[in-house]
Amino acid sequence: MRITGKRYLDYSSFIKQTFGERVQKISLDIGFSCPNRDGSKGYGGCTYCNNSTFNPEYCKPSKSIQQQLQQGISFFSKKHKSKKYLAYFQAYTNTYSDLNSLKKMYEEALSVPNVVGLVIGTRPDCVSDEVIDYLADLAKKYFISLEFGIESTLNKTLEKVNRCHTFEDSKKIIKKCENKGFHIGAHLIIGLPGETKKALLNHATVISKLPIHTLKLHHLQIVKHSIMAVQYKRNPNYFNLFTSEGYIDFITDFIGYLRPSIIIERFISETPKELLIAPKWGNLKNFEIVAKIDKKLAEKDIWQGKFYKNAL
Repeated sequence: MRITGKRYLDYSSFIKQTFGERVQKISLDIGFSCPNRDGSKGYGGCTYCNNSTFNPEYCKPSKSIQQQLQQGISFFSKKHKSKKYLAYFQAYTNTYSDLNSLKKMYEEALSVPNVVGLVIGTRPDCVSDEVIDYLADLAKKYFISLEFGIESTLNKTLEKVNRCHTFEDSKKIIKKCENKGFHIGAHLIIGLPGETKKALLNHATVISKLPIHTLKLHHLQIVKHSIMAVQYKRNPNYFNLFTSEGYIDFITDFIGYLRPSIIIERFISETPKELLIAPKWGNLKNFEIVAKIDKKLAEKDIWQGKFYKNAL
């Protein structure tokens, strides 16, 4: 149910409806790795990845979870009037350990005053049945969200970017998590190499068939100290990067193909200027992009799900 005038389900409205007030996420880095980094499945990690692009200054694995949360709360309390917080296990793969270790970390986060839940970023091939059962139990008392990096619904793309998992892995684990009492999130990167506009729009149709609650989107960015940075330097024509205008026009079409009940958490990701190689959109901020998307949706008379039935 839409509780704002927007033409899509937006995450901030969902959070306010759920908690009755604004809730701030506090990012954590607990120093985990990924199976495509440590040799379990591959080496080098995802070709687009540099986790420094989204770790705030207070977020250092050398600090305890409690320290990171307390410093994050102190930082955001000066900017916003939030009284409740979600511990966001963000960097790398945050279920990539044994259950006892995960319990200790998650429960340390939940012990911090005013932390009302967890948001856990992970891969679809790194969540065991026992972790699912444990999170289902936690969800009886706390808000729990498990976010899967799907990135693309095309296996050939996943292979290109060295994800070392398939889209079938995503479908299988998300089905396992269905009706467990916690929220299921998905993440897609829009504009990975070789994907046409038709293929990108098809992501919306395919992802809509999964029992996810939330979806994060962002355009492909080339960042320093990533494998893609080297690829881009050698062959920039290999990439078809969006302009800001092109992305806004595309994403409004994408919204039209999405299942109407999916909550859209994000449209873009802001990479620090010192790390961003391309595309450079000037000084446009996240909220400005969102405002332009809202305006474009109205101009084109598109709303979330407008094309959904036709696409199935």
